[in-house]
Amino acid sequence: MTVRVFVVDDHPLFRVGVRAALEAFDLDLVGEAATGDEAVRMLRQLDPAVDVVLMDAHLPDGSGVTATRMITSEVAFPEGAPRVLMMSTSDRDESVVAALQAGAHGYVAKNTSLEELVRAILTVADGGAVFGPAIAGRLGSYFTAAHQAPGQAAFPELTNRELQILRLLARGYENRRIARELVIAEKTVRNYVSALFTKLRVSTRGEAMVRARDAGLG
Repeated sequence: MTVRVFVVDDHPLFRVGVRAALEAFDLDLVGEAATGDEAVRMLRQLDPAVDVVLMDAHLPDGSGVTATRMITSEVAFPEGAPRVLMMSTSDRDESVVAALQAGAHGYVAKNTSLEELVRAILTVADGGAVFGPAIAGRLGSYFTAAHQAPGQAAFPELTNRELQILRLLARGYENRRIARELVIAEKTVRNYVSALFTKLRVSTRGEAMVRARDAGLG
């Protein structure tokens, strides 16, 4: 039976390359989307005609992890939700774990060869799980560290206080409420938030919230 694939990526040239690879290996491309919302909407219409969703981790309307969570938990798929293979230019441990927690069945680097990508799609379609060699080699170490306080394994560069503030920030708390919760000055919270932005390499509270929530905080 032909494997039916749906591609979610906002780069047209990448989708062209994937389309050519699928055709070369006799896989069926049944749909494409450039955003998470568009993907969910189209997949509902195609149900149950999709076996594997090839999902970019970074989309214009947000994280591919969020879209994956919506797809894998979607009650609108009476024949069963399609399996998701995540692809990304990032292989940070917290990103991989967030994809797994969202229901993805694999995680591969976006610069992997098209032949390897097709093999990964076939493995996921057949019920297996796929991880790039570098990713698989580090997962054991990550989960060995899972006994640490929540967030420490995902953000080892953060202090305990910074993790506390990131967790509250992920819940949508403003600086004033964070200060009340932790019984510290609001100015102190602002300083911690600034330090968090630097360590997480983000520039807005929204970006920090996405990173935190993808790692299971909040």
